[in-house]
Amino acid sequence: MLSLSHRHEDGARLASLLWEFGPGWRMISSAMVGGGIGPGEWVLNAQVVGAYSRMDPVDHLLELAPSGRPGVGMMTAASVAHYTRAKDGGVESVATVGLRVPTWAASPEGTPDPELRPERIDPERRPGQGDLVPRPASPVAARTVPGTINIIVAVPVAMCDAALVNAVMTVTEAKTQALVEAGYECTGTASDAVCVAVRTEGPQELFGGPRSTWGARIARAVHLSVLNGAHAWADVTGFVPAAQGG
Repeated sequence: MLSLSHRHEDGARLASLLWEFGPGWRMISSAMVGGGIGPGEWVLNAQVVGAYSRMDPVDHLLELAPSGRPGVGMMTAASVAHYTRAKDGGVESVATVGLRVPTWAASPEGTPDPELRPERIDPERRPGQGDLVPRPASPVAARTVPGTINIIVAVPVAMCDAALVNAVMTVTEAKTQALVEAGYECTGTASDAVCVAVRTEGPQELFGGPRSTWGARIARAVHLSVLNGAHAWADVTGFVPAAQGG
């Protein structure tokens, strides 16, 4: 069950997306809470302010998450309320897409990280918009405004560990394909997170690559959710992808 809630924090109204799976699932994730491979009953994707400065993000996530049960927790400064959802052959993908700093994975050593560059943001804009969108020069405050792509995928079959790792590769490849097709010259952002949830019962699938039965379904679901999310990001923020803006 997927549910959206809101809280007031750091002067902003922020959304949290909670996917309650219940028992009988295990997950592979790159998230700060519940990362690695293990049992999981929920996934939390919590929105934080763009100028997030807490040094205890794990404790913060655990404050927001269900207690007493294992799960995965991730955070983003992108608008969680604008999540996108796609299904294919029993696989479901949910993505939150923030693309303030589209990034190529490989860049020359010593290149300054644009994710850490302060942007000039109009403080008069509403939270959830002004803290996401770079604006032209005016007497405004400068602060760091991250953008992140978080992806959660549910697969209704069991997978061996190798297939789970392969599935994460497939998610990443499908994400990148969607971003390029949407006009963004990037492989993602520097802070993307992923979680793939599979069943614990039943025969374990041996493969999770894009040409395997379930890997192909994962790829199509992720591709569509990220593609829709990238288009929605551009629509909401007025951001023009570099590949389209010249």
